[in-house]
Parts: sequence; structure tokens; C-alpha cells
Amino acid sequence: MSVPAESAGAVTGYLLGLIRGEPGDLYTAASHLIRNGGKRLRPYMALKSCQLLGGSAEDAMPAAAAVEMIHNFSLVHDDIMDNDDVRHGVPTTHNRFGVPLAILAGDILFSKAYQVIADSESTRPVAARLTSRLAGGCVEICEGQQMDIAMAQGSRIPTQGEYIEMIRKKTAALFDVSCAMGALCAGADEGDVAGMSAFGRNLGIIFQITDDLIGVMGDPDVTKKPVGNDLREGKKSLPILAAIDAAEGRERDAILNCFGNSRASRGEIDSAVGIIRRLGIDGAVRAQALEYAAGARAALGGRSGPARAELESLLDFVIERRL
Repeated sequence: MSVPAESAGAVTGYLLGLIRGEPGDLYTAASHLIRNGGKRLRPYMALKSCQLLGGSAEDAMPAAAAVEMIHNFSLVHDDIMDNDDVRHGVPTTHNRFGVPLAILAGDILFSKAYQVIADSESTRPVAARLTSRLAGGCVEICEGQQMDIAMAQGSRIPTQGEYIEMIRKKTAALFDVSCAMGALCAGADEGDVAGMSAFGRNLGIIFQITDDLIGVMGDPDVTKKPVGNDLREGKKSLPILAAIDAAEGRERDAILNCFGNSRASRGEIDSAVGIIRRLGIDGAVRAQALEYAAGARAALGGRSGPARAELESLLDFVIERRL
């Protein structure tokens, strides 16, 4: 399962209605990534969290749009920092429009996110609480991004626990915020907001660690990237850290020889990935994902209905995805 086309389309249409104005080139740049792809997972979670707690999708649409604008703001700036050329199969915003305009495009998305919460009739009664949640999530994203940069640049190999804490901030924070904001839009009390927050946080961690797994040993026919891509690039992701911890002797040396080594041969990379497979890292990472999934399901409590079924289907999709 992915986000239903109807829901994704409704969010996209709403977003594009917000991201318009003059100068036209600024708003074209700001909407570039939104017009050219994206799963819309975070706004979907906001809408379904609101429905689960008795609200409607319309109640949460401004908050859902705000979350997606913050997500895209972070992508624009991440792409600049990483000097990436392509996202969603199209040129990155700075590659297409230049760095100065891309920075302004990200800033517009960031600012519009708070504007829509303050100005929309359905979110105005809880605007202060929504703003606090969203701002807190942005703080954590920035903290997590810097933690990731420090890990990447440092010579020390982080522990698996340190890596989980980094992705909890960099990736899972906005999943957490999406669900919490949806709950707030339904008029939920703090207990229910905390429960939905925990659901989103656990799902966000699962999303990142399964993404990590795909980056190391995903099927190149599906991912369109060479097998072992993250190993060659030296990404300190969970499966690589787990493999380094589990391997011994020559097998550990073989993994470390390829780790961050752009000159490693195709044969050396394939051999290292083969070792990672034999060590059972795929199963170990997916076992961790299932532990977080149990926490996510528990956070939903005894609630039932279509929205719960849809959130659990999304959870299963994230656990099982191969791309």
C-alpha cells in the first residue's frame, strides 16, 4: 500500500493553491518538488490521525499542508548541503533554479507553513499548540541533521543507539509531529496527542531503518542504484553499523575495506554485501522494525475503525517496502 491517489491528490491540489504569488519564479521554485513527486506520507498521517480521533480530513488539511511544506523545505535545503543533482527523478531545486532562489524557495515553504496554520479557520482555535508542535519538530530536524553531518565527517564509528537517536530527530520527528497535529485538529486531549505522537515516531524510525536497508542491499533493478551503494559512500546507517558489530576477522576487514572507499572494485563491494547478507543483517534490521511496529500499534490503544485500519496498512507498507 502507498498513500491513496485520492488523498495524495487532494493534499497536492491544496498545497499548490497555497504556493502561488509574485514574483512568479520564486513560487515556481518553491512548488518544484511538490509538483514533481513525493509520497505525501506525512500529510496522510495527519489526516488519518485526525479522523481516528473523531475529526474530519477537512479539519486537518491546513495542518497536513503545513507539515508537507516543512518536509519540502527540509529537502530543498538538504539538497543544497549535499550538492545533490536529482530528486524525484527531476533536477533538484537549486540545480534547476540556482542556489540563491532555492534558499528563498525553502524559506517561503517554511514561512507559509506557519501562515496557513494561523490563517485557516479550522486550525485557528488550536494554532498556538500546532505552532509549538511544528516548531519543536523543526528544531529536532535541525539537531538531527547536524548530528548526521558530524557522524559522516567524524572518523569514529557511532553506536547503533547513537544512530537511532540521530534518525529519531532527523527523520522521525516530522512523522511524530504529523500525527500529533492531526490529533490536535480533532480536539484531542494530551493523552491522545501523546499516543498519536508515539505512533508517528515509531513509524518514522521504521521508515528510516528500512530505507537504510534498501540503500545497502536493495535490488538494483528496483532502486536504480548499484547494490552496496551506501557502503561505498560510507554512510553510517543501521545495517552497516550492525554488520561491522557482527563481523569478525577477515569478514570485518572486507566490509571496512569497502566502507567509504570510492575505489573499491565491483567485486569487493559484491563480496562485502554477500558477507552482510550471510550475517543475517536483513533479518536483524527487520526484527528491529517489528519491535518499533509493536510500539506503534500499542500507541493506537483500543481505537478501531477505518482510520486505524488505514494507519496500520501504512505501517505494514513501511515495514515491508523494498524501494
